[in-house]
Amino acid sequence: MPTPERTLQDVVDLLHGWYPPATAEDWDAVGLVLGDPSARVGKVMFAVDPTEAVAVEAAAWGADLLVVHHPLFLKPVHGVAATTPKGRTLATLARAGCALLTAHTNADQAAGGVSEAMAHALGLSDLAPILPTPATPLDKLTVFVPADAAQVVRATLAEAGAGRIGDYDHASFSTPGHGRFRPQPGAHPAIGEVGVPEVVEEERVEVVLERRLRSRVVAAMLRAHPYEEPAYDVLELADPGLASGGTGRIGTVPRTTLGEFADTVAAALPRTAHGVRVAGDPDRPVRRVALCGGAGDFLLDTVAGTDADVYVTSDLRHHPAAEFTERGGPALVDVAHWAAEWTWLPVVEGRLKEAWGDTVGTKVSTTCTDPWTFRPSEQNNEPRSPR
Repeated sequence: MPTPERTLQDVVDLLHGWYPPATAEDWDAVGLVLGDPSARVGKVMFAVDPTEAVAVEAAAWGADLLVVHHPLFLKPVHGVAATTPKGRTLATLARAGCALLTAHTNADQAAGGVSEAMAHALGLSDLAPILPTPATPLDKLTVFVPADAAQVVRATLAEAGAGRIGDYDHASFSTPGHGRFRPQPGAHPAIGEVGVPEVVEEERVEVVLERRLRSRVVAAMLRAHPYEEPAYDVLELADPGLASGGTGRIGTVPRTTLGEFADTVAAALPRTAHGVRVAGDPDRPVRRVALCGGAGDFLLDTVAGTDADVYVTSDLRHHPAAEFTERGGPALVDVAHWAAEWTWLPVVEGRLKEAWGDTVGTKVSTTCTDPWTFRPSEQNNEPRSPR
């Protein structure tokens, strides 16, 4: 049996299904950056940063698509000449026929995303988001349609975006009944005559829709409905609770100490010059762990209100970290930004393999793009008094 060919659009659709671009922060730049959606994709490489070195690695391997976490362009540019680092990255990929796709904050929060991957790498269980993402507000539309027109109306509602529930679309429910009405003078009824009571075989059609789609779905229904004055209602459904995704993760580890847990973190993450920094008593008991892949000091106040014994994140600054520890909250473990987010790469690679088997080749980049390259060697690494 011939191996199915995958296009760039196929890969984009798959990844966007896992990490929807609509969930990215407003300031972010995610999605397809370079490439022809109709082009064939046989090899996909994953990396944290779209640096020139990573682009060279992707080109040398023969990648058709490079999937990265950090955007190549977060600020508007007026050109991408190869006289700049970003321009050289793009030129290297373009010469090699390699597309570029970014999944950033949309991958941070998602189930199976960056923070969740990091949590599994550190051995956490019973995971929950630190800041859960509110579930999408929903409406329910009910409309009464002549039986012979019900299928057309159902299809129109689905095309407008109604009837999507989880991994399903075109979801609806119908019950048969009888519609009764009497057209008044001035009416132009599709069925019946003015002044004559009418009984019509009808179906009650019910669909669920995202509230943001209400105007579009109702307008589509009115255009497709054969009646001059359709009977329908729209109900706002009760808050469905919280979605599975969210910012950061909090979970449980087997009982240990802060010193032992820090060793676990160091062993679980790729080795970097930055290494692992710890603020707290090495003998402090650790059971509950909060973490956030990437820069996470914006969550410090939220973490302080949890039952976490330690918070693991990156790019902690002096004053916020000092004030946090002075309040007697969780201990802090600061790790390299690149190393924390690298833990997601094998996860998304595994998801692609599980979805498509060996029809697409995959590779996780081995190029370390952490900006810190070395520490000066010292015989004694203990803090010392300034001279």
